[in-house]
Amino acid sequence: MRPRSGTLVVDISGEKAEHYEGVYQCTARNEHGTAVSNNIVIRQSRSPLWSKERNEPIVVQEGVSLVLQCRPPAGLPPPIIFWMDNNFQRLPQSNRVSQALNGDLYFSNVLKEDSRNDYICYARFPHTQTIQQKQPITVRVLNQAPVDERKPSFLIPSGPSSSKMVLRGQVLEMECIAEGLPTPDISWTKVSGELPAKRTSFLHYHKTLRIVNVSESDSGDYRCTAGNRLGSVHHTIRVAVKAAPYWISGPPKNLVLAPRETGLLICRASGTPKPTITWAMNGIPIENSPKDLSRKVEDDTVMFTDVQSGSSAVYQCNVSNEYGYLLSNAFVNVLSEPPRVLTPANKVYQVIRNHQALIDCSSFGSPIPKITWFKDSRSSTLDGDPYILHDNGTLEVHVAQARNSGKYICVARNTLGIYENHVYLEVKEPTRILKQPEYKVVQRGRSVEFECKVKHDPSLIPTMTWLKDNGELPDDERFIVDSDSLTIADVVESDEGVYTCIMNTTLDHDSASAELTVVEATPTPAVAYDRPDAPTDLELTDQREKSVQLTWTPGDEHNSPIQKFLIQYEDSLHHRGHWHNLTEVPGTKTTARLKLSPYVHYTFRVLALNAVGLSHPSFPSRMYKTNPSGPDENPTGVEGFGTEHDNLVITWKPLSGLQSNGPGLQYKVMWRQKEVEKDWTSVTVANVSKFVVSGTPTFVPYELRVQAVNEYGVGPEPAIAHGHSGEDLPVAAPDNVQVLVLNSSLAEVHWDPVPPKAIRGRLKGYKVYYWRERSLHKHNPHHVEKQILTFSGNHSHGMLPGLHPFSLYSFNIRVYNGKGEGPASPSQQFETPEGVPGIPSSLTVTNPNLDSLTLEWAPPHDRNGRLTGYTLKYQPVNNSNELGPVKEVALPANETSVTLLNLKYSTRYKFYLNAKTVRGAGPAISQEAVTIMDEGKLAVASRQVDIATQGWFIGLMCAIALLILILLIICFIQRNKGGKYPVKEKEDAHTDPEFQPMKDDDCTFGEYSDNEDHKPLKGSRTPSNGTVKRDDSDDSLVDYGEGGDGQFNEDGSFIGQYSGKSASRETAEGHESSEAPSPINAMNSLNSFV
Repeated sequence: MRPRSGTLVVDISGEKAEHYEGVYQCTARNEHGTAVSNNIVIRQSRSPLWSKERNEPIVVQEGVSLVLQCRPPAGLPPPIIFWMDNNFQRLPQSNRVSQALNGDLYFSNVLKEDSRNDYICYARFPHTQTIQQKQPITVRVLNQAPVDERKPSFLIPSGPSSSKMVLRGQVLEMECIAEGLPTPDISWTKVSGELPAKRTSFLHYHKTLRIVNVSESDSGDYRCTAGNRLGSVHHTIRVAVKAAPYWISGPPKNLVLAPRETGLLICRASGTPKPTITWAMNGIPIENSPKDLSRKVEDDTVMFTDVQSGSSAVYQCNVSNEYGYLLSNAFVNVLSEPPRVLTPANKVYQVIRNHQALIDCSSFGSPIPKITWFKDSRSSTLDGDPYILHDNGTLEVHVAQARNSGKYICVARNTLGIYENHVYLEVKEPTRILKQPEYKVVQRGRSVEFECKVKHDPSLIPTMTWLKDNGELPDDERFIVDSDSLTIADVVESDEGVYTCIMNTTLDHDSASAELTVVEATPTPAVAYDRPDAPTDLELTDQREKSVQLTWTPGDEHNSPIQKFLIQYEDSLHHRGHWHNLTEVPGTKTTARLKLSPYVHYTFRVLALNAVGLSHPSFPSRMYKTNPSGPDENPTGVEGFGTEHDNLVITWKPLSGLQSNGPGLQYKVMWRQKEVEKDWTSVTVANVSKFVVSGTPTFVPYELRVQAVNEYGVGPEPAIAHGHSGEDLPVAAPDNVQVLVLNSSLAEVHWDPVPPKAIRGRLKGYKVYYWRERSLHKHNPHHVEKQILTFSGNHSHGMLPGLHPFSLYSFNIRVYNGKGEGPASPSQQFETPEGVPGIPSSLTVTNPNLDSLTLEWAPPHDRNGRLTGYTLKYQPVNNSNELGPVKEVALPANETSVTLLNLKYSTRYKFYLNAKTVRGAGPAISQEAVTIMDEGKLAVASRQVDIATQGWFIGLMCAIALLILILLIICFIQRNKGGKYPVKEKEDAHTDPEFQPMKDDDCTFGEYSDNEDHKPLKGSRTPSNGTVKRDDSDDSLVDYGEGGDGQFNEDGSFIGQYSGKSASRETAEGHESSEAPSPINAMNSLNSFV
């Protein structure tokens, strides 16, 4: 073995080579593992001698068939056979005489001139570079009696049919050699489809069919036909295509894992018959290797979970069947490596504005580093518009602008560390030609100047280059190149041409061109420019099947040279009256070879173009009709899809009339189930754009082909398109459904994806149905409104946001495809934990007094848990809306009211109340209220219009008081006349008696009362609870109001009882608030009396 190499050198100069024949395999190992090579087979090439034999002369009658056998000795590798004569000249072959694949020489019928004595078969052994020959064969052809003509029959193969096996990717050769008189012709067809045109060839005068790079689609029945004028004969060869193992997605790839990571080693291959897959680790079958709980083998996949340090190894995947094997090594490297950024530090990227910018961040590490990008101040990561982060860490700016310039920071991090790299992006202004050179017409001997003014980024170094007719400028001192112009002095005729200025920078370039025309110096004062005249004298010559020569005579240029001619055509067969552009030719040419399509009635016309514009069209040429032919292209846009669960709709873009190449356009539609059916099913349809296949399995892949056909032939071999039959509703629900409650308003659900076969269509995603069954609080109502969350694509988990805390939820999951939803998984339930409560439902203020008031509230509608209490905060507010100090009161959960004492009178307070659970306090509800003022009259005045100071109102009150006094006197006199006065003692006790309200039945007076009427005058304003507190003044009209125990009948009349102040009345006064004293109450008393 060579040192520092794995090459094995065997010196066989002193020994026999056959001693070293056998199967060799190379093994390479180090501390990380062992790799093995494929088997290497060594065999000695052999070229055995031809056995000595004597060949008797062969005598045959003219017209019969003949076979000359070669039968060379078996060599390694097999020899190459050919027939020659004594002069080492190859024997002539034809469709009558040809060599078979086995080396024999076949005569379909012999002729007199076939007589010779030097038919010699040679065998060349390529490895030993030797040639051996068979003894010459003598053939004598007799012409004694004529042989009758006969129909063909096969010399090889024999019988009506035979079979042949070939491996995928190899060369398939089939031969049919027939005898007959006259000599038969051989033709080939594929019974179950079309021959692959690009891979098919015919050898030995059509007697051998050869197909290279064989695939599974080449299996089927092939028919060779031998025919002459007396008849024909057929032979069918059934070809079976087998396959040695081959990779589907490439061999297993090396795997780098960090400790405790998960990975897959995939060895996916196919073959016919299906190959078996075996695994080895470090060259030892995996079942005999040390047990590893982190490794699990399942057919073509090795799964690694929670790998540990020190478990690196080389794994071998062997895929084999009876026709061959594949062997591949894959290194699984369990590595702990902090991240590194491989992109050079401080690298500067330059890009032109409005172009794409790609900033690299190539990294290495294990676990694989996560890449994040920052710009300048690191305010936020760059992961949204206009930035695109690629999987390899590259940051893309799709359309770079000046604001994207700056320093970019690439940060690579994994569990072992962090690494950052700085790079810079410079966005440059584009190079633009502001003033382009213009078309010039100059007289010979004069000077001309072409201007080319350019704008470019000042930081880029520009280079101006001038070209003439796309080549370098002539090496002539008359051409003067300046920074933004080209000057040509003493112009001559050879200076005519197209001049181009090109401005190059290191990042971009721009160019512009102009033409120079040199004319003779003339005394004419001015030149008139106009469009050219129309071309004339159109003539069609050199007419061929698919082309014609068109010539014409240009019209007058009108002092502006013709730049080009535009040739148009009209198809009077398919689009009469419509002219289409066919081609353009330079203005210096007056003839053009036109490529034509079959089955078109052409008429041509020509237009000329100069710097001024297009000429009028020429008169049309005579009509030229091309002959029909088979289509030379097939429909495009072939697609397959289903509209029902058991059909396949094949659609395509039909050919136009110009593309049909002939009448009777139809389409041959072919389909077969992918990887299931070998033979194509076909149908020929009219000139339509779709065909529906019924009775198909649900959502299976199909291969599709559509071929154009007309009365004159078929189109080329169509390309294969792919589609699927129709979808149906899924039949299975997701399994292994689990839920994980993350917090009081968010839950995560997991499920196992539904198998593709059960989806029965193209997977669109999964839908999670969930609904709130009820609150876990016993007083909350029942909720059944369902919500739906849709997760598009092949997801296996999702989040349920916006949940109500402290609730019982149910949910199920369904898969859906293009047809609809599948069945629901069994409904499951979960509970959300407690959250903070909602805002209390209400907060009202009642019973305001001088220094106290009462707050009443209702619990929150959304309790979101078990209430643990309430927090009340309140603070005074002065007239300028400034807030005073805050006081806080903690209240139990079962309270719905509280009375606050020791408040300041005539003060506005703001109250805040919120509920609490174990999760915390919820939002607060607020309310404002004012305590009662110390002066009763002022309290009224602060809440209503102060009419008590109005003159008219004072006069009215005086009149009412006088009227009441008169009525009281009258009643007093009437009562004295009756002789009854039950309260005489009380009247005598008063030195200054006051008027009392009278009873309804006998006009007697009730007892004096300081209770006031609870019905204020309409239009008056009261505090929030509808009452006003009376003051302590004795000088008030309230003394003339009704007693506190007075009541009204249904008709509004007053009923009362004259009595002294009772304890019950005093108790009632203690619990009720009174209105402020007011003259209005006197009117109320009068109304009651009347």
